[in-house]
Amino acid sequence: MKGSLVILAFFTVGLIGGIYSVFPDWLLNEDLTTYALFVLMFLVGISIGSDKNAFYVLRKLNFKVVLVPLTVVVGSLVGTSLISILLSDINAKEAMAVGAGFGYYSLSSIFIGQMHSQELGVIALLSNIFREIITLLAVPILVKYFGKLAGIATGGATAMDTTLPIIVKYTGKEYGIIAIFSGIILTILVPVLVTMILEFL
Repeated sequence: MKGSLVILAFFTVGLIGGIYSVFPDWLLNEDLTTYALFVLMFLVGISIGSDKNAFYVLRKLNFKVVLVPLTVVVGSLVGTSLISILLSDINAKEAMAVGAGFGYYSLSSIFIGQMHSQELGVIALLSNIFREIITLLAVPILVKYFGKLAGIATGGATAMDTTLPIIVKYTGKEYGIIAIFSGIILTILVPVLVTMILEFL
């Protein structure tokens, strides 16, 4: 929760500073966000590649566990496309691109901002931050009424890191392994699916 609030606070400061033009012009250079994206992708690759436990989890789990991230993907994309019907300014493709962030707000918002528009990038940022915060707050209720996989599903990509402690607390260590696996797969899929949705749909 604290990490999400800190990121939201930085976003708010940047937004206010941009509105009132308090930052130097070089910060407004669009190439800067492109370079930031390259660095972020590099760091994500290092993070996943250096996590030996992640590869151990992949070898250990039954093939059926693949259904967990697959269900999260299908549920997120179908859900956001249906929600778009109620929104006048966002079509199904844009809503699905936001949903394909799976809680990974930093990466998805930069991708969407670069490939579509800054406005949709902001929506992706806020939407995915809220997904993480809701997971942190609602896991006990979700587990009680919808089963132990519900907390993993709502956590999306964050189930491998920021929301993992709360998931393990209310589901057990064996589900923690499933959460890590699902989070890794979804993290890898974020740039792939966002790109495919925005470029080919």
